[in-house]
Amino acid sequence: MSKDKPIPRELRSRKNARILRKNPTKEENHLWYDFLRNYPIRFHRQYVIESYIVDFFCPKAKLIIELDGNQHYEKNAAIEYDSKRTQGIEKYGFCVLRYTNLEIQRQFKNVCEDINNHVQERIQPSGTSCHLP
Repeated sequence: MSKDKPIPRELRSRKNARILRKNPTKEENHLWYDFLRNYPIRFHRQYVIESYIVDFFCPKAKLIIELDGNQHYEKNAAIEYDSKRTQGIEKYGFCVLRYTNLEIQRQFKNVCEDINNHVQERIQPSGTSCHLP
């Protein structure tokens, strides 16, 4: 990451990220405390990229994890926003993984395995691909 250009991080979004870190969803807490917090490669919670706040960020693997509640699938505007947001984030070479809250609740082990597989693949010398979950 140090060889790359610094990621722009909007100050107002950084303040909002602090608030979000103090008020996580049940699913964010579950993924953080039961998997990512003690993962051997460091993850950050509620990390700012440009004006966007991503749920989880692994700088070494250039991996973003987003947890989506129902609001992400109920309205076309939300779907379009997520698509634009993902494109804005991917331009820095990041891979964005999306999981629904329902997947965290019902398929937690599978989600953790998928995240681990992506991290391991991306930290390999030639690892740049991003497969959708």
